[in-house]
Amino acid sequence: MAGVTQAPEGQGQNRSIRMFALDLDDTLLRSDLTISFRTRNAIKKAEAAGMVVVLASGRVPSAMEPFARRLGLNKRPGYLICNNGTIIQESHTGVIIDEVRLPAETALTAYDLAAAEGFPVQIYEDNVMYVSRSNEFADYDQKITGLRQVVVENFRSMVASGCHKLLIPGDPMILRPLENLLKTYVGSEVTIFTSKPYFLEILPPHTDKGTALEKVALRLGIPRTAVVAIGDSMNDEAMLRWAGTGVAMVNGDRRIKEIADLVTGWSNDDDGVADVIEHYLAGKPPETYPPSKKAPGRDGGQD
Repeated sequence: MAGVTQAPEGQGQNRSIRMFALDLDDTLLRSDLTISFRTRNAIKKAEAAGMVVVLASGRVPSAMEPFARRLGLNKRPGYLICNNGTIIQESHTGVIIDEVRLPAETALTAYDLAAAEGFPVQIYEDNVMYVSRSNEFADYDQKITGLRQVVVENFRSMVASGCHKLLIPGDPMILRPLENLLKTYVGSEVTIFTSKPYFLEILPPHTDKGTALEKVALRLGIPRTAVVAIGDSMNDEAMLRWAGTGVAMVNGDRRIKEIADLVTGWSNDDDGVADVIEHYLAGKPPETYPPSKKAPGRDGGQD
């Protein structure tokens, strides 16, 4: 059985783990957006052993709920971290227990800067993706999330009315200069990162998967040292840094692998998440396992 690798000294010790926080796309989900039997079984065994499993994604609640149901999280008390941390929802009731929105003035400044540079902008509410204009990235987003896409003529007015986050799609090479521009003008007032190479996201200040995971852990009385967070992209950075053990997928962004405590031996298409959970269930410190054959890591800026 392949293990996880690249643990710096002192990390990944065989501590008592009480919570797994799992990203969805390119982490828990395979490329065809399915969850393997092995992974479902590993999660079921972890929960039977008293561990809590929390899903943490950039997806809106309605786009996360099908996967929560697939894992049976709708049948027992639990939490979903949605929209990269702007929404925390109970998995079994659908009740939102925490919600953060972008300050309208800051959101308008960010929107105006993006629009002036020729970029479309997207807002997510309920099961609808509102876009300032049609674009190929929004079409792909609609395909993988199942959200309805609506083009809004007066998009600026919609931004002014409030939103959880702004998403700016575009070619990764031209998104980078925009990211630098936004950080210069509103960086101190928002949280900015790439969730996929072609998605630049703008969230409320001090809001991310890490802050949301901390809120969930506090509600459950679980210390950060007992939390393992697994992800693949820069929108996972905060929760990997906050958790006692941050695990990066071997198929993930090179930057996220550099900051993680551990890197999986297998990709999302080869049950990398299941492999990590199984090692913890066996009570074995992951860094003691030999390196497995690894998939090449993605370049910086990718999801």
